[in-house]
Amino acid sequence: MDPTRVDLSALPVVEVELSRLSSVCSPRTSGEDPDHVETLLSAEWELPPILVHRPTMRVVDGLHRLRAAQVRGDTRIQAKFIDGTESDAFVLAVEANIRHGLPLSLADRKRAAVQIIGTHPQWSDRRVASATGISAGTVADLRRRGGENGNEARIGRDGRIRPVDSSERRRLAADLIRNDPGLSLRQVAKQVGISPETVRDVRGRLERGESPTPNGSRRLRTKQHPLNLTEPDLGHALDRERLAVLEKLKADPTLRLSEVGRILLRMLTMHSMDGQEWERILKGVPPHLYGVVAGFARDHARVWAGFADHLENRATDLAAGVIA
Repeated sequence: MDPTRVDLSALPVVEVELSRLSSVCSPRTSGEDPDHVETLLSAEWELPPILVHRPTMRVVDGLHRLRAAQVRGDTRIQAKFIDGTESDAFVLAVEANIRHGLPLSLADRKRAAVQIIGTHPQWSDRRVASATGISAGTVADLRRRGGENGNEARIGRDGRIRPVDSSERRRLAADLIRNDPGLSLRQVAKQVGISPETVRDVRGRLERGESPTPNGSRRLRTKQHPLNLTEPDLGHALDRERLAVLEKLKADPTLRLSEVGRILLRMLTMHSMDGQEWERILKGVPPHLYGVVAGFARDHARVWAGFADHLENRATDLAAGVIA
């Protein structure tokens, strides 16, 4: 089974006894979130089926839904079964938990990437990055820290085998620059393993709309790169669980009754759009403003990423008793 090519929507739904299910080996090291369980308990709609690894009966996706069912006193729950190896099931669990519901923390995603690098060493950095929701440059760094310099060839997200050469490193640098435009030339060069001058050339090519590799096409055409709204970095449809969390935030008095909280809620609501709305906005940008708007979008993305890092760091410090 290729875990990145499983069509979960086509799997049949069955009812499973809760007593048969196991919740071990979850990528979520912090365990269940009681607030999220409460949100699911108060939901007025039918929750989607959980995902279960048939050979081990481990819950791949839906631990909070399982807990909610246990709290309600249910004895059975709707589920979909997948087969394959435990390592492939873990990949599916990570993908499911970064794309909907309560997202995995950055630390959990990095730990998952390390595990996937170990079980799927032939996968490219971009393929691991796609599965874990972190940048390809971060995956490359984790791979080097683990002492794994990589094979002569790796399997990409499209299933094709490609050699790891300078062109691949240029593409990794391009991915890293797109994901975090604020990184310096030396930071990108260190993570990818090329010179700062090569990174400068890659960045210049991207700004001009060219391929990051010298032998690539002179200019990238828009039709070659249509907006893929299933990618985790841009506007895939928000599911009901995430919307339920947003509604709960709106009802939280610590946010609703403070000026800063109301600003935050407006910002979160503004960005909580589904893929169709992003597509409509994309088509509405005048061609002569593509570069300007793209620059603003990257700047705002960098600010949001920094904001998220600060919050996660504060949460870690709070758990360790550093923040009073």
